[in-house]
Amino acid sequence: MDRTPVDVEQQAPRRPVDVAVGVLIDPDGNFLLTSRPEGKVYAGYWEFPGGKVEPGESVEQALRRELHEELGITIGAAQPWKVEMVDYPHALVRLHFCKVYEWQGAFEMRERQAMAWQTLPVQVAPVLPGTVPVLGWFAAERGFSGPTH
Repeated sequence: MDRTPVDVEQQAPRRPVDVAVGVLIDPDGNFLLTSRPEGKVYAGYWEFPGGKVEPGESVEQALRRELHEELGITIGAAQPWKVEMVDYPHALVRLHFCKVYEWQGAFEMRERQAMAWQTLPVQVAPVLPGTVPVLGWFAAERGFSGPTH
C-alpha cells in the first residue's frame, strides 16, 4: 500500500473563476476572434475576447470594461447566450458568453494581440479549448456541417 502523503489542497475542489466573453457579430454574420497576448497562459491561441468578472461587477459590466481595455471599443447591449465550464490545468473557469451586435470606436489591439473576423470553419489556429464549444453552437444555429476549426 502506498503511504505517500496526500496534498489536501490539491484534492479540494477548485473555485470557478467567472469570465465575461464577448461574441462580437458583424452585420454579415462574421464573428471576432483575438489571439492571446504574449506572457499570458495559452499565448498565441485564438479566442473570443473578454476577461474576469471583478467582485461587485455584473457579467455585462465586466464585458463592457474588458472590451474597452483590450480592444478600445464601447459595446452596445450584451445578450447573454450560454454559460460553459472549462477546466484548464491553471484554472477552472465559468465562461459567460454574450452576443454583441453593436459597438462604437475603432479597434485598437491594446495588448498587442491579433484580431480576425471569422466564419465557419475558422481559418486561424490554434483555437483555445474554451472557444471550441462556441464554434459548435454557431454550427448548430447556422446549419453548418463539417469541421468548425
